[in-house]
Amino acid sequence: MIPVTTLKGKKVALFGLGGSGFATARALVAGGAEVTAWDDNPDSVVKAAAEGIPVADLRTIDWNGLSAFVLSPGVPLTHPRPHWTVDLAHAAGVEVIGDVELFVRERRAHAPDCPFIAITGTNGKSTTTALIAHILQSSGRDTQLGGNIGTAILTLEPPKAERYYVVECSSYQIDLAPTLNPSAGILLNLTPDHLDRHGTMQHYADIKERLVAGSGVAVIGVDDSYSSLIADRVERAGGKVTRISRRHVLADGLYAEGSRIIQASTGATSEIADLDGIQTLRGGHNAQNAAAAIAACLAVGISADDIRAGLKSFPGLKHRMQPVGRRGRVVFVNDSKATNADAAAPALSSYDHIYWIAGGLPKEGGITTLAPLFPRIAKAYLIGEAAPAFAATLGEQVPYEISGTLERAVAHAAADADKGEHETAAVMLSPACASFDQYKNFEVRGDAFVSHVAAVEGVTMLVSSATGGD
Repeated sequence: MIPVTTLKGKKVALFGLGGSGFATARALVAGGAEVTAWDDNPDSVVKAAAEGIPVADLRTIDWNGLSAFVLSPGVPLTHPRPHWTVDLAHAAGVEVIGDVELFVRERRAHAPDCPFIAITGTNGKSTTTALIAHILQSSGRDTQLGGNIGTAILTLEPPKAERYYVVECSSYQIDLAPTLNPSAGILLNLTPDHLDRHGTMQHYADIKERLVAGSGVAVIGVDDSYSSLIADRVERAGGKVTRISRRHVLADGLYAEGSRIIQASTGATSEIADLDGIQTLRGGHNAQNAAAAIAACLAVGISADDIRAGLKSFPGLKHRMQPVGRRGRVVFVNDSKATNADAAAPALSSYDHIYWIAGGLPKEGGITTLAPLFPRIAKAYLIGEAAPAFAATLGEQVPYEISGTLERAVAHAAADADKGEHETAAVMLSPACASFDQYKNFEVRGDAFVSHVAAVEGVTMLVSSATGGD
């Protein structure tokens, strides 16, 4: 835990006692703040009180005596309208901040020079975050991984010299971190997302820009117009910018040329890494993720040799294009995190002969946008509620069966892939759907896929069949 000492002896209100909110409340209490916490869920309030966290309905407290109001990132700050607690904070002139801001202040107070890499973007954040942490850990660095990737930032070890922090930041967290100042900040890309919480695409982009604007080195993907303009603005303001691209040759920065990552400086180029043969970094989207990771690691002093070694040994992000088993020329790929068509596209783009397991609780639009990738699919195995609709979309373009269950789909796909004549093939779970018709969440669905793969005769597992983990 990181005790929040910067608010010691000060009165602080907190709203939101979910996972990160509860961790934040504990850290504030541990640091000596006078906390008053609340949540709309009575069970969460009871649980907090049982742990000794002071609780009270924030409608009843004196806001004028507060030094800060800490809001959980899942609670609306601006859109569709501010949460009632935000209105009370603004009326009293109390600053509204989140857990990432509290971390930033603790780092500034206790170890301002410890390396801190923050990652944001619409797509690819989690893979890039996990890849950077792996490179640092495999090179022997004391590495702390957290943030939006699933570990609350204030549950990490306290800042100290030579301790490296790798933190995934959502737009909600950035919006609550006004003094965010990583050593290296990454903005991968920007496409419309979470506009129900940000109102407009421009506001969403403005929030993302804050992360790189405050960075020692700003690593920015320039393959979309919003991010490219942000790179220009940060540079004009005097910031140090490293541009990355998966689509364009750059005069300065890092770009992908097939599987090769090229480093360019004033027009001179050299290969810094080759992703060929690294199964966990297949595809153009992962070339961008790798380029960002390389740039950030270079910015915090990691050698090119250590970076290349880390790339080669990267086990992949669990449930995201994760090779989990192999039988001869057939690889089994867990892409359970692909819960809509856009999320499934990278995996389908990365293999040529795919025995595709798809379906679940359908999302709006179905799989029509994946039509250009249908030629890569040898056969589809449809499960869950979406099966009839997906079958109608596939029509005569792709052979398919309605398998119904994931267990049956894995068994049938494995048998068919074994009969195929292609040099390589992939049995892939990339559902393009939510999981909730058959599974609690995509993690449980992915673990079930791993277990079913382990039951296929002759498969060599690449991950633990018990948990689906590394």
